[in-house]
Amino acid sequence: MVWIEGGSFLMGSEDFYPEEGPVHRVKVDGFFMDATPVTNRDFSRFVADTGYMTVAEQAPDSSLYPGANPAMLQPGSLVFRAPKSVGEMRFWGDWWHYVAGACWYRPDGISPLTEEMMDHPVVQVCHADAEAYALWAGKVLPSEAEWEFAARGGMEGATFAWGEEFEPGGRKMANVWDGNFPMANPAGKARFGTTPAAAFPANGYGLSDMIGNVWEWTDDYWTDRHPDEVIKPCCIPINPRIATAERSYDPLQPAIRIPRKVLKGGSHLCAPNYCRRYRPAARHPEMIDSATTHVGFRCVRRLTDRPHSEPHAVESERQ
Repeated sequence: MVWIEGGSFLMGSEDFYPEEGPVHRVKVDGFFMDATPVTNRDFSRFVADTGYMTVAEQAPDSSLYPGANPAMLQPGSLVFRAPKSVGEMRFWGDWWHYVAGACWYRPDGISPLTEEMMDHPVVQVCHADAEAYALWAGKVLPSEAEWEFAARGGMEGATFAWGEEFEPGGRKMANVWDGNFPMANPAGKARFGTTPAAAFPANGYGLSDMIGNVWEWTDDYWTDRHPDEVIKPCCIPINPRIATAERSYDPLQPAIRIPRKVLKGGSHLCAPNYCRRYRPAARHPEMIDSATTHVGFRCVRRLTDRPHSEPHAVESERQ
């Protein structure tokens, strides 16, 4: 883990997407953060030690998904498959598919992890899975403010974690989409997918993959903008948290009462022509039961947290 000295910073942005505003000053206390996302090798040790079964490995509770196709109510998760023709790219459902059997050790639902993949970030983990790993490791998931402070690497207000230029001097700084998303990349272009942790330059705090590779879970509930209760004209909020779920529910799916939490950092599927969320200020909502091929996590340890003296056996359940 890397020690992140606390301090204040300008959180958010007014230059890209409305949910990132308003810009406001926030203070966080110092904390330790994992230098990289949790890898498949890390997660496999956790599973071997505890016998943990992830949410994607369990059949969904049909009562939580009214009107769902019964064929989809089986263990599995979301898998990205690049369209091969323009006619297949009408909306996101043309490239995201619920695949039975997809889980952390078989991310695409077909091929098991290889030794080469063990140092890639673990994916197909929902929020409860990330929490369970953190508990076992004697850590916690970061707040959104902690995550963004760390991602900025000491660069106040910069667009990217490394400055203002996306590819300074032509150097690729993060694993993001190379090509015209969501089309399959043309011959000669890099293939999409995760890369080994720390394959790209670390930021100013020595943290790798804070931008790109995989989105990362935080422990804050989603709000459509940074809420008024953390933006106080009288004083700078310290260690702000959004700890209530009520405003996080998706208004476009009123029958589904599953809370959403904040993802940060963008992923290998973020592209300039489609999703410019490969920035510290960017944020995205994700239902806490969702697992996909482009979402992972890393943990923090605060000085106020008491590390567990020994690993805990933990169980998961669909929420």
